[in-house]
Amino acid sequence: MPKMKRNANGSGTIYKRDDGRWEGKYSMPAADGSGKYVRKSVYGKTQEEVRKKLTEITAKIDEGTFVAPSQYRLSEWLENWLEVYVRHSVKEFTMDSYTNICHKYINPVLGKIKLKELNSTQIQKFYNDLLDKNLSGKTVKNIHGVLHRALEQAYVIGEIKVNPSDRCLLPKVSRPKIEPMEADEVSSFLSAIKGHKYENVYYLTLFAGLRQGEVLGLTWDCVDFENSMILINKQLKRTSHHKGAVYHLDSTKNGKERLIAVAPTVLDMLQRQREAQQSWAEKAGSAWSNEWNLVFTNALGEHLCHSTVYNNYKRIVKDLGIENKRFHDLRHTYAVASLESGDDIKTVQDNLGHATASFTLDVYGHVSRQMKMKSAQNMQQYINRVS
Repeated sequence: MPKMKRNANGSGTIYKRDDGRWEGKYSMPAADGSGKYVRKSVYGKTQEEVRKKLTEITAKIDEGTFVAPSQYRLSEWLENWLEVYVRHSVKEFTMDSYTNICHKYINPVLGKIKLKELNSTQIQKFYNDLLDKNLSGKTVKNIHGVLHRALEQAYVIGEIKVNPSDRCLLPKVSRPKIEPMEADEVSSFLSAIKGHKYENVYYLTLFAGLRQGEVLGLTWDCVDFENSMILINKQLKRTSHHKGAVYHLDSTKNGKERLIAVAPTVLDMLQRQREAQQSWAEKAGSAWSNEWNLVFTNALGEHLCHSTVYNNYKRIVKDLGIENKRFHDLRHTYAVASLESGDDIKTVQDNLGHATASFTLDVYGHVSRQMKMKSAQNMQQYINRVS
């Protein structure tokens, strides 16, 4: 048995191990707040080294500033963090997003590292490698957001002394280039979708400026035919689960609802959509199932899938030779057309559901070719007047 020796100041016990190293034991309050104490150890090559460590630790325990080294590996801590601190504090979609980031990006690279040994250099190299693999700066910042939040919680409850991700440098994120359709492209697009099964979906997106989830989540009780208004108060969300994709209705992106006045032709389209849906319901009989009262469904009343609507759209624009136009660019096209038509920025902001007019101005600070030509013509008219 190794010979025990009480530390002179009574702050711990020191003894020499059979392997030649010295070990010191100390007691500290249990992390669960039960009032009980747990025994911990420190090691060193000499008795004096261990005594110094014990003195520093017990002084910090008395001051209430000591943090015991965490025994978690990062992957273990992330699982604990997700289950204990995240699951009941965020929306289901956010929980799934955080989980996906942890499993897909963080764990494969950093997961095996002990939480107490994780440092800023390792995390920075992880971010740099992601950028080298052509991940966007925005994606890397999202990954950092999850990792930083998890490590911050570990710091708050005393699992680590500092948050190592605090010191990391993040990439600059540039706003994706907006590619609204020009007038001739809109005409070609309208011709191409004529008779398409998702014609009305694309039509409403283009001429009301809705987000994809808002279009697919629009319900009939939100369409006011008498006053030519539609209420946007929810969206159809797709959540990834281990059993597959699950769809549900959720609040809008910013959690706020908005009223949009729509053009008469848009209202006519919605009336045709309602008549078509009524015909589908009659044919389907008991098989009809539109439990959410959605405006856009398949022939059995089931919701439409984001990916199916998107993939059909991409095939259309590819055939038109404008494959650079994203589905979201339909919304941008609406915004630019509104500005070109003379709508004030506040109206455009409200219709798009932006939080502030300054954000709308920031996003649409560019102009289309038509607006640029009109600006040049206005300047020429001014030159003619003053010359």
